[in-house]
Amino acid sequence: MRLAIDASRTTVARATGTERYAMQMIRALVAADSGHVLDLYFRDNPPPDLFPAAPGVTQHVIPFPRAWTHIRLAWALAQQRPDLVWVPAHALPFVFPGRAAVTVHDLGYQYFPDAHPARQRRYLDLTTRTSAARAAIILADSRATADDLTRCYGVPPRKLRVVYPGVDAPPIGDIEAVRGKYSLPERYFLFLGTLQPRKNIARLTAAYRQWRHAHPDDPAALVLAGAHGWLFDPDWIDGDGIIAPGYIDDADKGALYAGALACVFPSLYEGFGFPVLEAMLCGTPVIASNTSSLPELTGGAALSVDPLSVEAIAEAMGQLAADDGLRTALIAAGRTQAAGFTWTRAAGEALDAFDEAIR
Repeated sequence: MRLAIDASRTTVARATGTERYAMQMIRALVAADSGHVLDLYFRDNPPPDLFPAAPGVTQHVIPFPRAWTHIRLAWALAQQRPDLVWVPAHALPFVFPGRAAVTVHDLGYQYFPDAHPARQRRYLDLTTRTSAARAAIILADSRATADDLTRCYGVPPRKLRVVYPGVDAPPIGDIEAVRGKYSLPERYFLFLGTLQPRKNIARLTAAYRQWRHAHPDDPAALVLAGAHGWLFDPDWIDGDGIIAPGYIDDADKGALYAGALACVFPSLYEGFGFPVLEAMLCGTPVIASNTSSLPELTGGAALSVDPLSVEAIAEAMGQLAADDGLRTALIAAGRTQAAGFTWTRAAGEALDAFDEAIR
C-alpha cells in the first residue's frame, strides 16, 4: 500500500492534543515497519530528527500560504495518486482522487457551540461532515466520539473504528524545582488543560472554594495550569488559593502531575482526555467526569463525578485530600489502567483499518 499522510500538524510551535496525536501516531506507523510505502506531507520544513529514517518513508515539503489542505495537499495527491490518504484530524481536502481515512477526535462544537468562535464552529461542522461522508474508514478516538458521529452525521457503524490513542508518561524531573518555577505550594489539586468553558472551570473553582471553606486548616491550593482559551473568564482564577501559572512547558508536566494531591478533570465533554491518563502514569490519583469518553479511559481507576454537581466535585476533592489509603489504591489502579494505552497498539489498529479501507 502507498499511504499518503498529512503531517502538517507535527511542525507547530506549541503542540496541543491533536498535534501530539499526529506526531506520535506517525512515529509509531514509521516504527511499525509494515512494508507499506509512506509519503509524509509537510507545510513547513520538519526538524531533521522529527521522524526516524526508515525504508519506504519519504518526506515532502510543499509550502503554501493559505488553504494548504484543500489546495496544495489536494494537488499533490492528484499527482501522486496514493492507494490511501490519511489525515490525522477532521479535515480531508474537499476534492482529491482515491480513497481516504480520517481521524475525528471529538464533536465538542456540537455540544457546546458557544465555546467556539462562530467562524471556527462553521468550519469544523463543514469539514467534519464532508470528511465523514468522503472517507472510506473513520478512526474515532473513543466509543463516545464514534457514537456522536453516527448520531450527528448519520455515519454508519461499518465505517467507524475506535482506535484509542497512545499516551506517553511525561518524564518526572525535579518536583521541588518545578514547584519553585511556578510558585506552587507543597499541597495542591491540579487541573491541566486550556482554560475554557467546556472544561467546566467555573464549577471546578466553585467546588474548590466550597471544599476550602469546609477545611480552612488545609492549605492545599487549586492550580489551573494552561493557556487561556476562548471565552476565558478572569473570575475563574480570582480567589484565595487559586493559582493560574499559564502555559506549562512540556518538560515540566510530569513533575507538576507527580507533585499534586490529585488531578481534577471535571470536563463537560471530551473525545479523549490525555491529562487523565498522563496523571495516572505519573502516579497521581484522578477525579474525572462520568460523561463522554472519560469513563472509557478511567475504567474504574478514578473517582467519577457528575460534572454538573459542584457538591460532587468538592466531595471527591475532600476524599482525596483526607484519605491516603484511597489515594494509594487509585494510584496503583490508575497506573495499570493507563499502561494499556500505547502508540504501538494504536498504530497496529490503524494499519488494520487502512488495509480494510483499500479493500
